[in-house]
Amino acid sequence: MPFSYKPLWHLLVENDKKKTDLLTSPGISTTTLAKLGKDEYVSMEVIDKLCSYFAVQPSKIMEWKEVNKDASL
Repeated sequence: MPFSYKPLWHLLVENDKKKTDLLTSPGISTTTLAKLGKDEYVSMEVIDKLCSYFAVQPSKIMEWKEVNKDASL
């Protein structure tokens, strides 16, 4: 996947939160939380909820990873 949610996990630690805290206040589903944990695609609505919850820009939630195109040949 070309996106990583590693910045989100760092943000959780900085704010003394746990992954399960995302299930209540911002209202992220368990399925979506699992997708985030696997660096899978999630909707912009989810990114918006997370940005609003932490009052940060999307770059504090996710980062783009370059994919090695030669590996797929």
